[in-house]
Amino acid sequence: MADKYRSICGRTAAGNGNRSGDQYWKDRRGRNPEGGDGTQVIGLRADMDCICIEEMAKELPHCSVNPDRMHACGHDGHMSTLLGAARLLSESRDFNGTVRFIFQPAEESGYGSGAMMEDGLFERFPVDEMYGLHNVPQYPAGTIALRAGGMMAGEDNFTIHIKGKGGHASAPDVVKDPLVTASEIVLALQTIVARSATPTDTAVVSCTEFMTDGAHNAISSNVVIKGDTRSLHPQVSRLIEERMESICRHICEMNRSECEFTYTHEFAPTFNWAENVKYAAAAARAVAGEEHVVENCDPLMFSEDFGKFIEKVPGCFIFLGNRREGEEAITFHNSRFDYNDDILLNW
Repeated sequence: MADKYRSICGRTAAGNGNRSGDQYWKDRRGRNPEGGDGTQVIGLRADMDCICIEEMAKELPHCSVNPDRMHACGHDGHMSTLLGAARLLSESRDFNGTVRFIFQPAEESGYGSGAMMEDGLFERFPVDEMYGLHNVPQYPAGTIALRAGGMMAGEDNFTIHIKGKGGHASAPDVVKDPLVTASEIVLALQTIVARSATPTDTAVVSCTEFMTDGAHNAISSNVVIKGDTRSLHPQVSRLIEERMESICRHICEMNRSECEFTYTHEFAPTFNWAENVKYAAAAARAVAGEEHVVENCDPLMFSEDFGKFIEKVPGCFIFLGNRREGEEAITFHNSRFDYNDDILLNW
C-alpha cells in the first residue's frame, strides 16, 4: 500500500510511455527524487463534517452515539483515507517535495473551504496543486473515476414568498389565493431547464419545500416555496436566477399577489484542471489498474465546496467507487448509509 500512496504523491506513477516513474519526475520537475530537494507542494484534502440525520443502522458497532448526527456522506472514510496517506508518506518519505494534509470542516454547508481561505490557508500553507476525492455509489468498490472540466455541479438555493389575501374557504371570490399562484409557479419553474437552458447545458431545478399559513377551512395569506438548483456553468446559474425571478414576478402580478424572491449561490461548480487530471489518472492506473479507472466520466450533479479551492490553485477531484458487489447501493444522506471499509483496506 505504501507504493500506492507514493505513486500518487511522488509522481512515480506508471502509464507515462516507456519512462520510469523517476524519469517521469525528472522530465516534469527537472529534479532527481532521490535527492529530496523538491520545492513543489501538493495539498491533499479530506472533509470532516457529519450531517443532521439520525443513524438507523443501530446494529452496527460503529453506529453514531450522538442523536441526529451521523456520517451519512462518508466523510469519516475520507478522513481515514487522508490519515492513512499521512502515516504512509511520513514513514516512507519516498517522494520529492512537500505534501500538506488539509482536513476541512463545514463541507456540507458549502462554507468550509471559503472560510479556510479567508483565514489564510494558502498564505500560511501554500500549495502548488490540490487533490481531493469523494466516495460514490455509482461505481463498484475500488473504481476511480475522473474527468477534465466540470466534475460536480454548483448549487444555488432559492426562497419564494407569495403574499396574497386569505379568507374563508367558502368564499374564494373575495380572496387572493396564494396557494393557486404558488402552484402555477412550481409548474412554470420546470420550463426553465426544458425551454430556456441550452439542451447540452445540464441543469436541475427542484422545489423541495411548500409551506402555507392556511387551515383546512381557511385559504392562506402566505405561501413560501424553497428549493435548490444545480448547474455546471456560471452562465447557466445566472440564466436560472433571471428566469426564475421573471416567472415569479409575472405570475404573481397576474394573480394580484406580491412576491419576495431570494436567490443565493452556495457552492461553486468543481472544474478539474486538465493537466492535473493527467497526473491523477496516471497515479490511478498505478494504484487500481487500468481496468478500474474511468477517464472522462460523466459529471455528477451533487455539489462539493472543494471547487472553491481549485478556483485558486490547480487541482483535481476524483470519485472513488464504494458499491459493494451483489448489494443494492445505499446513497449518501440516507439514514442507513455505511462507508465501505473495503476501499480503505483492499485498494
